Amino acid sequence: MKLVWSPEMAAKAFMDTVKSCQVYQGSSATELISAMAAGWNSKLIVETWSHGGAIATSIGLAVASTHTCGRHVCVVPDDDSRVEYAAALEKAGMSPEVIVGEPETVVKGLDVIDFLVVDSRKNDFERILIAAKFGLRGAVLVCKNASSRAASDFRWLSLFDDHGSRRIVRSVFLPVGKGLNIAHVAAGESGSSSDKKQKSRWIKRVDRESGEEFLFRK
Repeated sequence: MKLVWSPEMAAKAFMDTVKSCQVYQGSSATELISAMAAGWNSKLIVETWSHGGAIATSIGLAVASTHTCGRHVCVVPDDDSRVEYAAALEKAGMSPEVIVGEPETVVKGLDVIDFLVVDSRKNDFERILIAAKFGLRGAVLVCKNASSRAASDFRWLSLFDDHGSRRIVRSVFLPVGKGLNIAHVAAGESGSSSDKKQKSRWIKRVDRESGEEFLFRK
């Protein structure tokens, strides 16, 4: 089984997120992420968050999980972050699951993830991506706040070249909000990529007009 895109589910999550976040002037990163999570019918949606972070994306993910009848988990580093996050989501009428702990360790212990959102401004975001488990359906990975660091410095290929056999079908940087780095991971064996060895050779091609990266297996 692979991730199958549902335009109807994406549209519903998009509109409900607009209403929940009270955003009326066009789309933003929040609506886009919510629509993507719902459109892929994500059953396990995971995000990382810490004290002082923006809450809009979390509301969008909570909305998406209601449409997919999925599980929305937020990983926070300490109790202060947990209290702040829970209070903000409760104010919006939502109560997602919150887990306190080292994000890399917590993510490694979760079941296979369909949709993962991390913050590019945090130094551990690459380790979190590597630790996550993806199942036979594949997964979508989102790095928000990507424009806060040189976007060209981060490459999905270099990340997964050194850590296992996960295959990136397509990746793109979108100048939406504060920047989004997004990748679709192909369906493969369940489990962490760090437990497997990559035997095939990968060839990368970059579309000069759009900036999108395409990977081909040889």
